[in-house]
Amino acid sequence: MTAVDQVQLAQRVASGDRQALAQAITIAESTRADHRRATTELLKTLGTVTHRSTRVGISGVPGVGKSTLIDALGCHIVAQGHRPAVLTVDPSSARSGGSILGDKTRMPNLSQCGEAYIRPSPTSGALGGVGRHTRETIQLCEAAGFDIVLVETVGVGQSEYAVSGMTDVFLLLLLPAGGDELQGIKRGIMELADVVMVNKADGVLEQTARGTAADYANAIRLLKPRSNSWAVPVQAGSALQREGIDRIWSQILACASVLNETGELQARRAEQSLTWMWDDTIAALKTKLESDESLRPTIVAMEAQVRAGTLTPTAAAERLVSAFLNRRE
Repeated sequence: MTAVDQVQLAQRVASGDRQALAQAITIAESTRADHRRATTELLKTLGTVTHRSTRVGISGVPGVGKSTLIDALGCHIVAQGHRPAVLTVDPSSARSGGSILGDKTRMPNLSQCGEAYIRPSPTSGALGGVGRHTRETIQLCEAAGFDIVLVETVGVGQSEYAVSGMTDVFLLLLLPAGGDELQGIKRGIMELADVVMVNKADGVLEQTARGTAADYANAIRLLKPRSNSWAVPVQAGSALQREGIDRIWSQILACASVLNETGELQARRAEQSLTWMWDDTIAALKTKLESDESLRPTIVAMEAQVRAGTLTPTAAAERLVSAFLNRRE
């Protein structure tokens, strides 16, 4: 991609061109060196485009109804006059590297809405329930004029902490009658939640869901709050029946407003930027180390020793870093 192409692509993205946005996200998700450089320049160019958005992370165990909730919530958001972008993340196969990317099929109403944009992405081996380049995708969607960004995580439970490090408000979905679910999810992810919803409060599970919500409301008071200025609300609702969707949206907006007024929102985004910097630094160093042909024999030898058990992974890592740094001196 030439410099002229980057400028043109940035202009098209900023004008709200969906085809250009899809192309930019594809480039951002690429591991090719030239695409990584192009992404850096593209984001730098778009940095002058200021569109304030609210970023919402949505997490929960598999089967909790995240896609159904986003379908209902997204339609409600559109009805309120907003333009939401939905970023869904599917796990990549450890064998083939492929992903199903079928989230759109579980959002039949929102996918037909012209004001919304849905983008499925693979994790590409990234941990934390989000994709490796989700942060870049968020910024591209904001530059394209979408004022609400919903990030749906993979759905693997406790490891989905990373989404809280790139969004403003973190919504945690829970199942009714989850048994020892508080132990299963662990307190870590509970402490990161800004809003909690016990889903599937309909039919025979309605009363159970409301009881579960009451139990969680009591339990969450024992946890250290993420914010001293915001009390985490816990409610029961049904994404399928669209029951409680308006309350959830009001709570998300209220949380974002409180955090903005107290300066916590700005502090969160500042910390998120630092985390992004270090994550990219580590990824860049790993890429450079792996692509250094002069280190290839050393890497192969270290890998063989680690596989054979004659060298510990920690010792091998230290030697590789030292060898890489010595090459630069």
